Amino acid sequence: MKLRIEDNSLRLRLSSEEVTDFQQTGRLETVVPLGPSVSDRLIYALQRDENATGSAPNISYTSGRVVVRLPVDVADAWTSSDEVSLRGIVEVADNQVVHILVEKDLGCKH
Repeated sequence: MKLRIEDNSLRLRLSSEEVTDFQQTGRLETVVPLGPSVSDRLIYALQRDENATGSAPNISYTSGRVVVRLPVDVADAWTSSDEVSLRGIVEVADNQVVHILVEKDLGCKH
């Protein structure tokens, strides 16, 4: 799973194998080591969220962990269709927003 952050937008791109894994498990997670300590890392994840409401992706951040959450019905429909992307806008602190894009990277060969 690839992560791209630019300004106030965050994009996750999943290979076809990762889409299948997400469909089966409801979660993908990548750990990026950033230093010598085990706590020196960035974790980013995509998760099917049974408690989510609405139809758009949501996001949370705590202590080096970014989690993009998809409502169950949205995640299930997306993984079992030809739809390539999901978009959402999340309001965060100080009346700012984060644009979220989750995409199938179907041409990916990694």
